[in-house]
Amino acid sequence: YVLEGELEYSFEGKPPVILKAGQSLYIPAGEAHAARNVGNSDAAELATYLVEKGKPIVVPRPTTP
Repeated sequence: YVLEGELEYSFEGKPPVILKAGQSLYIPAGEAHAARNVGNSDAAELATYLVEKGKPIVVPRPTTP
């Protein structure tokens, strides 16, 4: 749920989605994604995660040199 500003959410193999304050987006478990501020001011989001017990919330991808 975007609280303020504009955020762009990117997904592998899909076009990006831009959300403004008051809009929300469901991201299925395990779907690789990234978010970035694309507006001219600060942006904030409220996120809720359902995580399987004993598993990490985030699994970072290896960086390419």
